[in-house]
Amino acid sequence: MLNIGLILPDVLGTYGDDGNALVLRQRARMRGIDAEIHRFTLGEAIPENLDVYTLGGGEDTAQILAAEHLIADGGLTRAANAGRPIFAVCAGLQVLGSSFRAGGQTVAGVGLLDMETGTLGKRAIGEVVSEPQLDDVNEPLTGFENHMGATILGADAYPLGRLSKGVGNADRHASADLEDGEAQILAEGAVQGSIVATYMHGPALARNPQLADYLLARAMGVDLKQLQPLNIPAVAQLRRERLA
Repeated sequence: MLNIGLILPDVLGTYGDDGNALVLRQRARMRGIDAEIHRFTLGEAIPENLDVYTLGGGEDTAQILAAEHLIADGGLTRAANAGRPIFAVCAGLQVLGSSFRAGGQTVAGVGLLDMETGTLGKRAIGEVVSEPQLDDVNEPLTGFENHMGATILGADAYPLGRLSKGVGNADRHASADLEDGEAQILAEGAVQGSIVATYMHGPALARNPQLADYLLARAMGVDLKQLQPLNIPAVAQLRRERLA
């Protein structure tokens, strides 16, 4: 049985990112693997022994509540320390960093990703495409970004993708004074340890099946190439349309 944790969908479920858990479950079941989604809402303890976890996006107030709960509960941190794969989107990405801006203040994050999030000069809205920086993932990543976060990666995190379209993590306003400013404005998302995070909505795993399978493989403790390929024409058509 593959156990998928959908974390705080009541406060981090604004943009349909709950769909990422559904994609993981469906792609597992299509391979004959039993899989179930377990929802954990605000105030509920998060177990540290699930196979994979997903977090979505949310607004400022919800984001602050999510960070406070995840820090106090500690279950997701223990899961990350144990190497359990975690997939976080947009506000979920920001919450897992060391700090983020919300409600006009700087808020402490969970500290699982070496990064800080400030504010972009202008809201990033639109299609985003990047070249993946993950081992064994070689298909372009595609999604829809809608955020004001300017996320600067530290030395222990690296980008999920190298940007070819869209804004991604940061703009020139946010990275102008950094030694690695050019690299920062080409970065989309963040990877550190077992955590994969992105600004891509879509849901991201519906639009990027290879990335979904990467997370499934990590959850199952196998190599990506060991997963049986799935031929889903509708997914292939969606990718052609979005990448065009």
